[in-house]
Amino acid sequence: MITIKDFNFKDKKALIRVDFNVPLNDDFQVTDPTRITAAKPTITKILEDGGSCVLMSHLGRPKGMVDPKLSLSHIVQSVSDILGVKVKFVEDCIGEKAIEASNNLKPGEVLLLENLRFYKEEAAGDKEFAKKLAQLGDIYVNDAFGTAHRAHASTAIIAQFFENKKCFGLLLATEIESIEKVLNDSEKPVTAILGGAKVSSKIGIIKNILGKVDHIIIGGGMTFTFIKAQGGSIGDSLVEDDKLNLAIEILNEAKSKGTKIHLPIDAIVADAFDNSANTQVVPIDQIPTGWMGLDVGPKTNVGFSFIIAQSKTILWNGPLGVFEMKNFAKGTIELGNAIADATAEGAFSLVGGGDSVAAVKQFSFEHKVSYVSTGGGAMLEMLEGKTLPGIDAIMN
Repeated sequence: MITIKDFNFKDKKALIRVDFNVPLNDDFQVTDPTRITAAKPTITKILEDGGSCVLMSHLGRPKGMVDPKLSLSHIVQSVSDILGVKVKFVEDCIGEKAIEASNNLKPGEVLLLENLRFYKEEAAGDKEFAKKLAQLGDIYVNDAFGTAHRAHASTAIIAQFFENKKCFGLLLATEIESIEKVLNDSEKPVTAILGGAKVSSKIGIIKNILGKVDHIIIGGGMTFTFIKAQGGSIGDSLVEDDKLNLAIEILNEAKSKGTKIHLPIDAIVADAFDNSANTQVVPIDQIPTGWMGLDVGPKTNVGFSFIIAQSKTILWNGPLGVFEMKNFAKGTIELGNAIADATAEGAFSLVGGGDSVAAVKQFSFEHKVSYVSTGGGAMLEMLEGKTLPGIDAIMN
């Protein structure tokens, strides 16, 4: 894998695809700078070599039209503060203004281009647009894992204009290594925790990791499709009735491939989807009509924690319950504690996917696990065994 460590950037201009698609409040201030901070080591290395950086990113979904609310000018101050360098900004990402700003860049300086998605050619993967972007740098660096699964102009198409002068940034390289470590180079036993609402959204991952991992813990709403498929009573819990046969297929395939699937044995159920609803703890397959499962129960927490304590490699993708409501967060918190304890004992733990990352941050686990992925969709596709265009473009 070719990374920025394989290049000396002295007097070179690095054109870096970063993922600065960060949340802004009503005053256009960055509310979570995680993605900017994650790109800092790559930018710092290039500047310390004596090079300069031209940063390109998207923000939001402007759909190929200029939207002042989604201008990257709003984040210039935050990027400057995090990098410790006064970042320059240009009001376009191609054309004369961008070329002039890039040409005037001196070693040690950083330039941020305007939102790539103000042009519809970006998402369309337009070759001519990619060629115009390519004029702005000497070496192409992809450090945007969050968009690596998109065949966009700046993430995949552009690489063809940088033969032998393209590489991964430190963030993207670490993302790839972390997922490879779980899937293909892991210390056993390996446990994958898959939560979330629907089996259909995780079927690709489940199929790809059967036989590669020792244990799969299933939680969240998709639990009830498995329970109902086996004849259990799930009350008014979330279910995909058209996936019942698929659930049985997965259980049978797991058995034949030597992967143990662990389902909750009890649940905290509520008589409404509401934090103040009446609750009770019941066996997972005996939920009364009018009640719905919103978290795993205490016996399940003990059982899941035991499995995690024995694990040497852990993948966590998806919460166990509706953690956004305080009364249904305990299962997810207990799981986080178990993963943190296992990590402290030497296990490798990878957390990824929007909801699990949100949970890790909300309950302060982010520094107690080995790695928190910055790319939701990209990580899911890698776990499904798919080839990501942004990664493929550098590899080939």
